[in-house]
Amino acid sequence: MASRSPLEYDVSAAADKARRQRPRRVSGAFEAVERHCEWPGCRDRAAYRAPHSPERLNDYRWFCLDHVRQYNASWNYFAGYDEKDMDAQMRADRVWERQTWSLGQGPHAPRGMHPHAEGNAWARWGFSDPFEVLGEAATLNPGETANDGRPRRRLTRDEQRAMDALSLPHQVETRLEVRGRYRELVKDLHPDMNGGQNPDPERLALVLKAWQILRKSRNFTD
Repeated sequence: MASRSPLEYDVSAAADKARRQRPRRVSGAFEAVERHCEWPGCRDRAAYRAPHSPERLNDYRWFCLDHVRQYNASWNYFAGYDEKDMDAQMRADRVWERQTWSLGQGPHAPRGMHPHAEGNAWARWGFSDPFEVLGEAATLNPGETANDGRPRRRLTRDEQRAMDALSLPHQVETRLEVRGRYRELVKDLHPDMNGGQNPDPERLALVLKAWQILRKSRNFTD
């Protein structure tokens, strides 16, 4: 074989593109799967899939190339729809089949939850849930409401520390409960209640400071 001089090598971008170019073969065939065509009387290899029905778009039927073309040509997504169903589908298509609600009305969801467009939103991203681990409510978020439907409050860091100083759970919402706990601790710690003795002055100082913070907070109901 005669050697070619490096000077004869075409280094242009067009020549490089031509060398790298490969024929495109996008046919939709699944070459690695061995199946037989589901068309009655056909035993050819089925390398092409088509949706089973509008209700089972993720389930497929398998055909050879000729019969998948026939199947797709006769397949009607709206088969069996009446005028009412068609109207509902058209209205849903206008908002990409996402949930909508009247202005000012807000979304509807289980109590204390903010809904996604649909419960199985994870399915739109190609995920499946064969063991029902995710479930219908997998994309429902607590949002800004608690389980009782009321707005979820957010205690400041100082208020959280004050609640800890009084040994109260952060879920306590009434000022009456906070005041009751404060009085209990003062009775145990104040010198006037202990014969002039102060058993734990540091704790008493924390309790007094905690009450001054919580008594002015707007996160508690009277």
